[in-house]
Amino acid sequence: MKTLRDVEIGQAAKVVKLHGEGAVRRRIMDMGITRGVEVTVRKVAPLGDPIEVTVRNYELSLRKADAAMIEVE
Repeated sequence: MKTLRDVEIGQAAKVVKLHGEGAVRRRIMDMGITRGVEVTVRKVAPLGDPIEVTVRNYELSLRKADAAMIEVE
């Protein structure tokens, strides 16, 4: 299983599934990350947290823990 956390800088990936449940999953979906959407990793902070991505034509920062819940292909 490949997650958004594993995607290299500059690479794009398609969201396959969101793991997690409750408020965390709802928050990720509210940010525009849903099944089938393309996400491009733009930057990663020096210590790896947070990760900046482009989704639906806007920039978004995600924690590593949240990125690990997003399964991609």
